[in-house]
Amino acid sequence: MRCVAVFVGINHASAKVDFANNMQLSLTLAALSIGLWWTFDRSRSGFGLGLGIAFLATLVTQLLVYNGVYQYTSPDFLYVRSWLPCIFFAGGITMGNIGRQLAMYECKVIPEKPHQD
Repeated sequence: MRCVAVFVGINHASAKVDFANNMQLSLTLAALSIGLWWTFDRSRSGFGLGLGIAFLATLVTQLLVYNGVYQYTSPDFLYVRSWLPCIFFAGGITMGNIGRQLAMYECKVIPEKPHQD
């Protein structure tokens, strides 16, 4: 729950906190996202998952904007906002932690039963 709360805070900060420029916003969100990974995951596979999701989701978003399905009022990183990969990275870490916790919970709750034929 704490990881989800931090992710919601990062997401809310990207929308509500006023920064001097987009570079300052992007660097702040990158630091917060890596801090989220360091606090709640610290695994290389989790970091790789976050990077992969950030790359693929940003690519898909750029393709959607390029094809006119979606549009930003002021894009600054090719066709999208520069802070978007940071949000996707933090979301990937958060969803990875939720999935890991659900997998561990499922293993503990449902014991294996022997088959009787």
